[in-house]
Formats: sequence, structure tokens, C-alpha cells
Amino acid sequence: MGKVNISELDRRVDNFRSLQLTLRDRWKTIELFDNSEADILIIPSLSIDQRELQKIEGCEHYEERLLFSLMRLRNPRTRLIYVTSMPMHPSIIDYYLQLLPGIPFSHARNRLLLLSTYDSSLKPLSQKILERPRLLERIRQALRQEKAFMVCYNSTDLEAELSLKLDVPLYAAAPDLQIWGSKSGSRQIFAESGVPHPDGSERVWNQQDLAQAASDLWERQPTLQRIVVKLNEGISGEGNALLDLRSIMNVAPGQASIAERVAAISDRFATMRFQSSQEKWENFSGRISELGAIVEAFVEGEIKRSPSVQGRITPTGEIEILSTHDQILGGPDGQIYLGCRFPADEKYRLELQQLGLQVGRKLAEKGALERFGVDFIAVEQENGPWDIQAIEINLRKGGTTHPFMTLKLLTNGRYDLSTGLFYSQQGRPKYYIATDNLQKDRYQGLLPNDLMDIIAHHRLHFDSCTETGTVFHLMGCLSQFGKLGLTSIGDSLQQAEDMYNKVVKVLDEESRSNSQDFPAFSDYDFPMIWDGHNQ
Repeated sequence: MGKVNISELDRRVDNFRSLQLTLRDRWKTIELFDNSEADILIIPSLSIDQRELQKIEGCEHYEERLLFSLMRLRNPRTRLIYVTSMPMHPSIIDYYLQLLPGIPFSHARNRLLLLSTYDSSLKPLSQKILERPRLLERIRQALRQEKAFMVCYNSTDLEAELSLKLDVPLYAAAPDLQIWGSKSGSRQIFAESGVPHPDGSERVWNQQDLAQAASDLWERQPTLQRIVVKLNEGISGEGNALLDLRSIMNVAPGQASIAERVAAISDRFATMRFQSSQEKWENFSGRISELGAIVEAFVEGEIKRSPSVQGRITPTGEIEILSTHDQILGGPDGQIYLGCRFPADEKYRLELQQLGLQVGRKLAEKGALERFGVDFIAVEQENGPWDIQAIEINLRKGGTTHPFMTLKLLTNGRYDLSTGLFYSQQGRPKYYIATDNLQKDRYQGLLPNDLMDIIAHHRLHFDSCTETGTVFHLMGCLSQFGKLGLTSIGDSLQQAEDMYNKVVKVLDEESRSNSQDFPAFSDYDFPMIWDGHNQ
């Protein structure tokens, strides 16, 4: 957005909020809203710091993560516009549409408009759309304004401007509220809502203040062994680093002066364990002045897990808990998000729901809307309940959004707050394991069509009769990066994991380096097609 004066900015904010208020008029119940006649504009723009985003391999294909939204076309009165930076492979779109139960493929396809900016540059999709007035006009003409709303990955000034230019309400928290989804903002929400969280600092903007904040934290927690340093707007744990205090115990509280301790900590920043394999202190330190950073006590524990809770705030201000998960983390110190299991362990899932409600109420007080997620650290205590500490809020769609929405939209089932389980319409509890990060070098070179052959040959697809099987995503990542996302859904967690493991085994076999017979389609004889004509 260009520079504007304060009065112009205030006018835009007022117009944006007035537009959002129209969502209340349509919101009678969640079910009616989800099943009403609507034009849904999907803008899967990752409008976050692009340098941080580049730490995620294959991030240019992450616009595909909202393709679960195509399943909303199961409602025959829904029309959907999906905009991407670059066109998606047709077989990827066909794959999702063929998952729709009870809806003819052609009927769903006729209600779907796919548009692209044909721009692969490292800019947020929303910015690319705003730079193309003809594309903007085409989107505007395709929408029925009185029935339309816009959905995005996260909300920034770019999405707000797009909403205003199209005169379509954005179903997401306003850009000025995104502070509550940052690392420092999360800590403030936890404090205000009475949710337990690790000791830590407010946001700082330079190395000296960061070292001072770490020293102050160590002073308050003399037995501390490690400190997490987090860029304020890092994503998926990629902006985290671990400072090990055990190597500088000679300057621990009571052993040295504050000045000596601050100096020693500052010197150790360059040797921190960065969770992103691409990160170095030279870059990380420069980002502190741009994004800000916090320090936080690292939660130690013999048996430790990383659960999360997801919720949404309706246009009328109600808080709904959607799901809980046990996150699967990787990286040097288990801080990089890789995937999740649904639901979270029964030992603490109901407590997660309660803590999620507390956070949701506080966010609603601030004016937030739609998705939020809260990540926790849970440590098993001897002869007692799990110790649960909240570590951050995602005020946007996250890594657990698309697996859960895939399950919900495929089964049309319901989440039961009393048990923390999800039940299909047949009353069966459903479980899944999901990942965005099934990645192996040997998968590189597999095209989307190759994946479809493999899925069909080995019957890996989701079966709408049994409501079990695997749903794939991030298929655009596969050929270049050898990376794939999937959600394996079962009637038990064990069944879901067995399905997941079967997919991995099959892909490993199909991509083995000495394979020359391509068994996925060697049994079939079909005519070659070139430009639509048989040869």
C-alpha cells in the first residue's frame, strides 16, 4: 500500500470493519453459514515476511494448502474462485473434485473458477493481484457481492486493501490485530487470559537488549539450562534458535556480574543452534532490528509433547473449539513443525480445550475473527497431571487447519467437546495423522500424474464408503523438491498410522533408483495422447 495520511487510513479501517460487519447479517448458525448460498473467494496468499518464508523448502507451492476449500463445492449452491500465483496442474484440481461425495464432477467444476497471476516472483499473492487491475476487475465481475466473502491464509494490509477494492468482506482477523499472533503478542494474551506460559521477555530490537533480556531471564530462573530465542514473526519454528547456558555456567547468577553475564551471552549468540538449516547468526541478527525478537525459558522434560488447540471466533463473537492435536516436530531441537496427530492425547485434550477457550475469549475481546490456534508444551509429571505451558498463538490458518477441514468436509461429521473426538455421520470416531513434510530426494522427478497412477494402482485414495484412506496435498512440490503432504484418516489412530506408513513404503518402492519397470502402470495398455489426439 502507498503512503496515506492518518485520516485516509482511518477511513480505510472504518470501511474495512463496516464491510466485515456484513458477515454478521449472514451468520445465523455455523451450519447455516457453512451451507448457505455463497461465492467464496480463496486468496491463499502467504503474506508474511518473505525471507522467513524462504526457509521452508517448496514454499512457493504452499498456496495449494487451501485446496481443501474445493470440498465446499459439495454444497450445490456454493461457487468458488481460487486464485494462485502460478497455474496448478489440472490433475491436482481433478483429484480434489473427485473426492466430493454425492456431487457430479462436472457440476462442481462448473462452479469453480481458477485464476492465476502468472507471476512466480517472491511477493505475496495478494500484492500480485493488486498490481493487476484487469485481474481484479475479472474477480469483481465474477462475484455476487451480496453473497460473497473472502478467505485467506493470513490477514495483512494487502488482504484488507484487496477486500476494499473488491467490496467483499474478509473472513479473518483485521490486519491491526495480527500483533496478537506474534511471539510477543501471544505472551501478552496468555498473561491477560491467565494461561500458563514459560517465563520470558517482551520484544526487543537489537543484540544488546536481547542479551540483557536473556540475562534478566536467567537471573529470575537460576536453574535454567537453555533459552529459546525467537524472531517475533518466525513461522513453523524456523525463526527459533536455542542458546545453551551450560557452556557459560561460569557467569551464572551469583557467579559473575550482570555486565559479565550479558557480555558472555552476547558472545554466545553466534554459536546458537538455529532450527532452520539455512540460518546463520549474521542473517538472524539483522532480522532482529526488522522483526524484533524475544527470549523464553526452554521447557525441559523427560517425556515432553507439543499439543495444540484450534478454534474460531464467529462474526457474532462466539468461541468455538474445533480440534486438538499432538504436533509432530523435528529439527535440531524438536521445534520445527512437521505434522500432527488428531486428536491430542486424552490425558490432556480437555484441558487444552479449556485453555483454548480462555485464549479465544481474550482474542474476541480484542476484536479478532475466525481462526486461531494455540501451541503448547506438555511435560509429564511424576504421579500427577501433565504440566501444560502455552508458547504461541497463530492468528491465521496453520499446519493443522487443512487436515482437520479435510476430515470435516469429507465426512460432514461433528466435533464433540465432551470427549474431544470427531464423529462421522455414522457415529464412528475418526482419527488421522497428517504432514506437510514427507520429503525424500528419491521422490524428486515424480509428476502429479505419476502420483495419481501410484495412488490408483495401490489403492491409496480416500474411500468415501468407509471414510478411511489418504488425502494428498502439496502435490506441486513433489517433482522439484521431492516433498508431499498427506492426511491419513482411520477409525483408530493405529489404523491411520498404518495407512500413512503404507503410503511411505509404496512411494519408496515406486521411486527406488534401480526401478525401470514402473509397476504403477506397467499392467495397462493405453493409447498415447498428444495435444488431445490419439497417435
